Amino acid sequence: MNPQAKLIFMTSLLLGTTITISSNHWIMAWAGLEINTLAVLPLISKSHHPRSVEAATKYFLTQAAASALVLFSSMTNAWHTGQWDITQLSHPTSGLILTSAIAMKLGLVPFHFWFPEVLQGSPLSTGLLLSTIMKLPPITLLYMTSPSLNPTLLTILALLSTALGGWMGLNQTQVRKILAFSSISHLGWMAIIIIYNPKLTLLNFYLYTMMTATVFLTLNSMKVLKLSTLMTAWTKVPSLNAMLLLTLLSLAGLPPLTGFLPKWLIIQELTKQEMIATATLMALLSLLSLFFYLRLAYCTTITLPPHTTNHMKQWRTGKPTNILIAILATMSITLLPISPLILALV
Repeated sequence: MNPQAKLIFMTSLLLGTTITISSNHWIMAWAGLEINTLAVLPLISKSHHPRSVEAATKYFLTQAAASALVLFSSMTNAWHTGQWDITQLSHPTSGLILTSAIAMKLGLVPFHFWFPEVLQGSPLSTGLLLSTIMKLPPITLLYMTSPSLNPTLLTILALLSTALGGWMGLNQTQVRKILAFSSISHLGWMAIIIIYNPKLTLLNFYLYTMMTATVFLTLNSMKVLKLSTLMTAWTKVPSLNAMLLLTLLSLAGLPPLTGFLPKWLIIQELTKQEMIATATLMALLSLLSLFFYLRLAYCTTITLPPHTTNHMKQWRTGKPTNILIAILATMSITLLPISPLILALV
């Protein structure tokens, strides 16, 4: 892609995100979401492969429907209350429609079908944007309207997302689809706590973004798209593989690593809200995700590839290891001991 065109699209992406997260009026927030959608479409379809064009089409149709629902929700609320302020979403029907629209934009179950397909058809760099920056504006809208949302609906969506995100990722062999289902599962954890402690949702999102960025950048550096290629990656850059192993275990939420912090705090908050059964169910459902993270980690570092592989082995990476990967990997692994400081900042 032309560097000037890429610069325009990336600037538009940042502009749309900034407009949405800083606006108080529904029309401005909607305009920011539309700018985001239009800016990321060329990045998805830049390879001109039929799968990329299909992914861009699916993404556009889904996001257009979700944006229309956001606009319809805000207009319904303005019709009944006379308020266009985002924080004044007091009409219950508007709250239900908005929750459905945001769930569609984020890829929460049962509106999740587009996300794995779009991620599979996108390059790894665009997949990173779709999994991180593109999630920030919808989560911000949920954060701002959280006092007015329906707790029962959000709890159901969150439990379904955590269950299906873990369950449907079990039999995948494409790394991008596995990361898509991982994202759906993590969004379930964010959605379940948004009403009771919205700041905890933002903390979870920031830590998830950091760990996912590490995984995507590492895979992009090693040029890995499927598990069979991942099995041969240990011969190329052992240090990158070791970082990838620890970051995957951190994403899974194993205790000594950073990823344990949001899960621990969310379960603690659910217990305070006397939602013991929900907290137990969420913890048990996270074991499904743990299985495919361990599968990825196993393929990354423990298995030896068979001698009869039918794909080309690369003997080195295309570019040197990025210092950004090293910084993000360190933060994805070692932030748990300073969790009191993180909580004080939040």
